[in-house]
Amino acid sequence: MNWKELTVWQKSHQLALEVYKVTSSFPKEEIYTLVSQLRRSATLVPANIVEVQSRNTTKEYLQFLYNARGSLEETRYHLLLSRDLDYLSPFGYEDLEAGYEEVSKMLNRLISRIENKL
Repeated sequence: MNWKELTVWQKSHQLALEVYKVTSSFPKEEIYTLVSQLRRSATLVPANIVEVQSRNTTKEYLQFLYNARGSLEETRYHLLLSRDLDYLSPFGYEDLEAGYEEVSKMLNRLISRIENKL
């Protein structure tokens, strides 16, 4: 299966696009700090899922899924921080958090399925 066909990639890609949109209104002094970190971690989720497709061993495959999960959790923290700093509205935060929670569950199910095959 092509990585573009994976629902977990599609959803994480859409969320990364949303992160780019919402961070465009953050204060300019955050461009090299919070905005940069948030965008980087958000794009690493789908990027690591893409990277999985080029791996030959189950161990490598799992490592990139773990990396995606780590980047996802980092993104969730940066979104929480953005909300607490009033850069992101509570409603904007809740929408993104719900999306990342869904992707987190999808990643965890995928990881569990692969680990159970070992």
